[in-house]
Amino acid sequence: MSKYSARLKRRVVQDYLSGERGGFGEVGRQHGVGRGTVHKWVAAWRAHGEAAFKKKYSFYDGPFKLKVLQFMHTKALSCRETAAIFDIRNPSAINVWKRRYDSGGMQALEPRPRGRSVKQPKSSAPAVSSKPDEARTKEELLKELNYLRMENAYLKTRCLDPLGKPYSAAQKAQVVAGLRHEFALDGLLKVAGLARSTFYYQCKASRKADKHAQLKARIRSVFEQHKGRYGYRRITHAVRHLGTVVNHKTVQRLMHLMKLKSLVRPKKFQAFRGTVGRVAPNVLQRQFDAAGPNQKWVTDITEFRVGERKLYLSPVLDLYNGEIIAYETATRPAFAMVANMIKKAFRRLEVDDRPLVHSDQGWHYQMGAYQALLSQRALTQSMSRKGNCHDNATMESFFGTLKSEFFYPNRFESIEALQAGIRRYIHYYNHHRIKLKLKGLSPVMYRTQPLAA
Repeated sequence: MSKYSARLKRRVVQDYLSGERGGFGEVGRQHGVGRGTVHKWVAAWRAHGEAAFKKKYSFYDGPFKLKVLQFMHTKALSCRETAAIFDIRNPSAINVWKRRYDSGGMQALEPRPRGRSVKQPKSSAPAVSSKPDEARTKEELLKELNYLRMENAYLKTRCLDPLGKPYSAAQKAQVVAGLRHEFALDGLLKVAGLARSTFYYQCKASRKADKHAQLKARIRSVFEQHKGRYGYRRITHAVRHLGTVVNHKTVQRLMHLMKLKSLVRPKKFQAFRGTVGRVAPNVLQRQFDAAGPNQKWVTDITEFRVGERKLYLSPVLDLYNGEIIAYETATRPAFAMVANMIKKAFRRLEVDDRPLVHSDQGWHYQMGAYQALLSQRALTQSMSRKGNCHDNATMESFFGTLKSEFFYPNRFESIEALQAGIRRYIHYYNHHRIKLKLKGLSPVMYRTQPLAA
């Protein structure tokens, strides 16, 4: 496909021919093209008019190329001027024709066959003698037999490769080393198509100890300790806390080699009943950061299903450090669950604390009883816009992490087992699970760290 459209070319030519926009360079600057390109388009327009800008699929034979070269030489024209006259879209092709003609004559101007030329691989087998077996010496027969046995032994290793992919140099060297005690090295290298220097290099490299063996062990230990919940970024921070300085790209590459991959987070459950009470404005405005604890809280409700039963979780998250400061679970999404949750959160407040409390427009948060609880502590209520989950993205992110790291990888026999697991996971999330934006610390570690002098 052409880099420039025919409409642009036509406009550039018209601007130049009008004489109001300046010369080749000025017109080119106005349209974002080079001076030489404008010159070429104008010359093509003068020679061929509108047809110069239409798509053209050309095949130039030898006589035509010779005609072009002779015309250019007779008229003492440049390649660009000649290309405009003969409507050749690529002026540099004429230069190529000239070089070929100067070096090879008319034969060099003939079109070359299309497609890639396939080189026949050189056979490493000894030349097959045209003499009958009776006329060949015993030495010749034994030499050919030995080569065939050697080739057969090498090709048998293909049966051990389930994918049937071509062997790498390291794999070839490994096979040759295994057969070396049975056959001569020179013959094996010919069969494998391997250079002698490459063989010795690969043998030396295979004897080297894995320089990342200790790091791999630490990566696997951290990955298993957190039950596959950490990706390469968190594992990098965890390994650094253990005293190993490592780049995150190295950890990512090694995890890929070890087939360690963090879990995928599915979407959360949503429920919306419309406007059933008073809807508060969106005071938070997606400002998901706080200068200190108990300044901004977010909350929401999510659902879990175990068999035919459901469990609902209602937590409160502090935007200062992402800590779950209070939560409540229930088998029904009744208002009592939300009320108990917010009362637990109030116990974390000092006398002068007045956090902003943000939620979605769920019916629990529109109720007068809930809003009265906030008013008793003089707290400001904030709500997401209708149907906009991004306004409460931090809470949504926690639910996604909880379900992908804890709920989906495990099986629960009862609601009670799920409740106990949620309790353990939230404790782990608050006290042990590191967060990159908290400088590699867990929420509680970040909140309790000593202040810098």
